[in-house]
Formats: sequence, C-alpha cells, structure tokens
Amino acid sequence: MAATTTTTTTTTTISTTHKWSISVAEDLKCLTPHCTFTNEILAKQEEQLEEVRSVLRKVREEEDSLKRLVMIDALQRLGIDYHFREDIEAVLHSQYMKSSSHSFTYQHEDLYEVSTRFRLWRQQGHNVPTDVFDKFKDKDGRFKTELSEDIRGLMGLYEASQLSIEGEDILDQAADFSAQQLNGWLTRLDNHHQAKVISNTLGHPQHKSLAKFMAKNFLSDYNGPNANVLQELAKMDFNMSRSMYQKEMLQVSKWWKSTGLGNELKYARNQPLKWYLWSMATLTDPSLSEQRVELTKPISLVYIIDDIFDVYGTLEQLILFTEAVNRWELAAVNELPGYMKICFKVLQDSTNEIAYGVHKKYGWNPIDSLRRTWAILCNAFLEEAKWFASGQLPKAEEYLKNGIVSSGVPAVLVHMFFLLGHGMNKESVDFTIDNPDIITSTATILRLWDDLGSAKDENQDGHDGSYVDCYMKENEGSTAETARKLVVDMISDAWKRLNRECLSPNRFSANFTQGCLNTARMVPLMYYYDDNHNLPILEEHMKSMFRDTVSL
Repeated sequence: MAATTTTTTTTTTISTTHKWSISVAEDLKCLTPHCTFTNEILAKQEEQLEEVRSVLRKVREEEDSLKRLVMIDALQRLGIDYHFREDIEAVLHSQYMKSSSHSFTYQHEDLYEVSTRFRLWRQQGHNVPTDVFDKFKDKDGRFKTELSEDIRGLMGLYEASQLSIEGEDILDQAADFSAQQLNGWLTRLDNHHQAKVISNTLGHPQHKSLAKFMAKNFLSDYNGPNANVLQELAKMDFNMSRSMYQKEMLQVSKWWKSTGLGNELKYARNQPLKWYLWSMATLTDPSLSEQRVELTKPISLVYIIDDIFDVYGTLEQLILFTEAVNRWELAAVNELPGYMKICFKVLQDSTNEIAYGVHKKYGWNPIDSLRRTWAILCNAFLEEAKWFASGQLPKAEEYLKNGIVSSGVPAVLVHMFFLLGHGMNKESVDFTIDNPDIITSTATILRLWDDLGSAKDENQDGHDGSYVDCYMKENEGSTAETARKLVVDMISDAWKRLNRECLSPNRFSANFTQGCLNTARMVPLMYYYDDNHNLPILEEHMKSMFRDTVSL
C-alpha cells in the first residue's frame, strides 16, 4: 500500500485541484448523503429479498443444477450475495456433497456448466480436483479443437482458470487455450455487445475483480433468469451502499483533518478519499462500517510514514524516528523535526484508540502486537532508505523479502485481523503477526505490481527502487522486457498461493480471507497509472460510487 509516493493534479470529476483530498466545502457538499430511504422503500427491499430467497429455495429443489449456478453467479456479480450467504452456502455445499458420491457424473454437462461449478465451489473454499476438465481434452492431452466454437464455455473456462493453485498445469493450459480462442473471436465478431462481454471477461475475470466496481456493467447487461427482481434489488442496494459510503468518508475526512498532517506535510500525500477506497473495497459487508472507518486510519499512516522515509527525512532523522517507533516513546522524538513529532503522536494516539476499541469489543488487547507491527514496518522502510542512500541496490531476492513488508500490506492486514475480532487467542495472534502465506502472497502481488513500472506514481520525487532494477543489476545482460515478464509470472504465482490459502480448511475467518482477496483485487486499480500520472480507472469507479445514483 505504501509502495510509492503520490501527488496528483487536476481532474474533471472533482472540483478541487487535489483529486483525492476532501478539503473544500464543495467536496464535502458532494459527499453529503442526500438519499432518504423511507419505510416504504425499506419494506420494498425486504419484499424483494424474500422473493429472491424464495427463488433460491425453488432452484435448490429443481433437477436443473445449471439454474442454481447461474443464479448464484448473478448474485455475486451484482454484489448482493451477502444478503443470501447462508442460502448460497447451502446450495453449493449440497451440490458439492452430492459430487463426492460415486453416482455423480459430469459426463452430460457442457464446458460452461463444469467450469462455472468448479469456480463457484473453489470460491466457496472447496478444493475441487481439476480432473473435472479431463473430458474436454483429446488423446494428446490438449483441449479439443471443437471447444473453440463455444464462446460461453470458453469464457467459463477462462474464469475457472483464475482459481488455480501451484502445480495445476491443466488450469494453466485452460487459461492459455481459452484466452487464445477468445482473443481470436474478438478479431472477427460483428456483434459488438458480445465482443464487449468477451473483452470484459479477459480484462476483468470475476475472481480477480471487485464486484462492487463491476456490478453496474453487469447490471446493464444481465438478462438471465429472474432478471427484473435481481436488477431492482441491485439498484436499491447500490443506492443504499452509496449513502453509507458517503457517511463513512465524512468520518474519515473529519479524523484526517483533526490530525493536522495534511497541513504539516505539504508535499506528502493528502488523499483520504483514496485511502478510504482501500477499506471500502476490502471490507464489503455493510455491517462492517465501523471497521472500514478505523482501517482507513492505519492505511493513511502507512502512506504518510512512507512519504517521510522517501521524501522528507534525512537518514539520521529516519534512524531516530525508527528507534522511537521501536521504543514507542514520545520523548524519543524530541530532537526530531516538528512534522515527525506530530506524525509519531498521531501514530501513537490512533494505535492506542484502535487497541482500546478492540479490547472493549472483543476482550483482547492488541496494543503490543500493533506496536510490533509498526516497528517491523519502519525497520523495513529504514532498510530501504539505507540501501538507496548508499547507492547500492540489494539482490532481487533480498529486495523483495524486505519489500513485502515495506508494501504496508502486512501492517494493514494485521489491523484488519484485530478489527474483525474473529478467533483471537495467543496462537492465532502470533500466527498472524508472523506473516502467514495469506498475507505475504497478498503483499507480494501489490509490491510486484508497483514494481512493474505501471505505477508511474504521480510525480514522485523520492528514491524508490524496484525488483526490475535489482534483477537487471544482478543479472548482467538481461533486458527490462525479460525482467518484467518474470515479474508478471511472479504475480501469477503469488495469486496461486493466495488461492491455495483461501481453500478449506482455513485458519482465518471468512471476512478476513475475503478481505485479503479483495486487497489483491484492488491492486490493479490503485497502481494502473496513465502517462499523465493519473488513475483513470479508479477515478471513474470513485465517481460512480460517490456521485452517481441508479434510478429505481
């Protein structure tokens, strides 16, 4: 999340010159919730919810299993599946248990149905074997050529391949085969709508995308079973969520202004809206409103402290600041510049407040763990500062090991773990603090995405290195293209590790697991900069979430 320093310019979607800052009256006016949900509207929503539950119960009893899969897929893509979590789990679990019996066979199911069932089961945590795809391969072990005519099946196969784990060669083949065939179709299709659907599938596969940001596109395109009731429910849900997000953003803005950091650090990132988007995307359940607001605070501080290390502080000052964080003593920053004193005070106060809230709510005091987390992060920042001050790049492996920590992802996810409050005991806390694979794989995805160089991070003046730079220096004669291809492959491998960690049995709660997945899904939006150092895709999604309404 830290990755690189960010200072932005003008955009047409925000009236202020600082597009991610909520700093003037016009911005606050735009974010002031103005949707009123009357008792009549709320009653209508409950009526729609019950109608969908009734449909789910009905399709569960039907022989046509494909109807169930299509219905569940639509609920997930519309971002309203959280209303029916228990019903969906019951349907998928029932089908999965049936598949375990010897009487269950896939022989009469087409590529789309097998692929969609595989994806939905894997997303639910079931470790479905990949041999379900064997029947679609020829005697030479390749996918059958006749499948190239089945566009729907190819899209389903491509979507399923995104849930691969290490060692599943057949899913790697599936991804390559389906992508090649679908790209071929794009060059010869006259149907623009179908071409758009294919392009969206290739560019934004469901498993690696955020339903929250993709739902509006799916809403306009969906014409499947029970389309009317699902569309109406999704529209109402979108507007209700929008109002809730605006209220949360105002709370974040109030907290950020109270810190004074935006005024004290003139060249640091002043982007509470962007920081809040991380929390909004990561914790999607509407019941987690308080957690989203609180999680934005450590996210903000990760960015600000990264700026201090990368842009502001001298090496001597950074050493003293890091020592202060390790000791967790305010007196330790007495000899440091004013901005460092203020930052450390905000860090202490925010961390203590979060720890107090967690202890009050869940009965576990995480202050020692949170202090340790911040110390580990600052130690990693300092290590990078020493490397770049010396002008000596580390070996690529050493850089990445430290970079996973300095990405800020482990620090943020540790805070998320405590804010969610599930299953906290000494064993689970120690395990989480020790950077388990579900955290390191997520952090690796962010670090390497940033290092690809697509993060031309808004006119940064600091001295960040990258895995690409370290690799090229270590491997004389290698090209940037070779290094970048390696990084793309490493991101793919990190996704496979993350997919594996999300399968049952899982040591973490469903909300935490989903939060890690959503963090990884958010990375491309946060680090896809254009040539003008802007984030056009993220800005469009932001405008949609905070400004647009959907007609009911």
